[in-house]
Amino acid sequence: MPDRKKRTYNSQARDTQAAQTKLRILTGAKKLFQAEGFESMTIEKLAGEANVSAPTIYAIFQSKRGILRALMDESLPSDQFKALAQQAMLAESAEIRLAISAKMARQIYDAEREQMDIFRGAAVLAPEFKEFERERELRRYDRQEDTIKAMVKEKSLAIGLSVTKARDILWAFTGRDMYRMFVVEQGWKPAEYEKWLAQLLIKSLVQVQ
Repeated sequence: MPDRKKRTYNSQARDTQAAQTKLRILTGAKKLFQAEGFESMTIEKLAGEANVSAPTIYAIFQSKRGILRALMDESLPSDQFKALAQQAMLAESAEIRLAISAKMARQIYDAEREQMDIFRGAAVLAPEFKEFERERELRRYDRQEDTIKAMVKEKSLAIGLSVTKARDILWAFTGRDMYRMFVVEQGWKPAEYEKWLAQLLIKSLVQVQ
């Protein structure tokens, strides 16, 4: 029994240390990306900033692209995202479902806001990052399929609107650039953007009764 407790303790200690190392690397990466840009930041500089070895960074993230992916993916906690997705699945009407889509977009981009300039710059400067961004957008497009399928099933989709066009509209209107232009550039309050987006989605996609 004592050996088992010791092994459990050692395992927990290693997990805690690994999580702290990962957080230190991501914190350092964010600082360097903001100060120097994507192209100028190197793994060696990051190793010095985070006080870890370069091989440790490669072992965890594989590349700068992997670090960027982790920064973006961890901006909104997965449990928070899953909770919103579950609410959307259980929604009793298209209007509620689309309002949740607007809330999800707002919360994701609120969480990403600090990194937004980093990622926009990386997409312009680094060709390999464009592929990463394309992968993320395809994943977002695929995730939204259930919302449109539910509308088709309940016959709430606007008359004359095909499933493909409906998915395109939902994907485009909930995109990052829309948030950036209204909230970041024009100074809209996030709650104001969310309310407007929900109304826009409902008007564009829901069948008029």
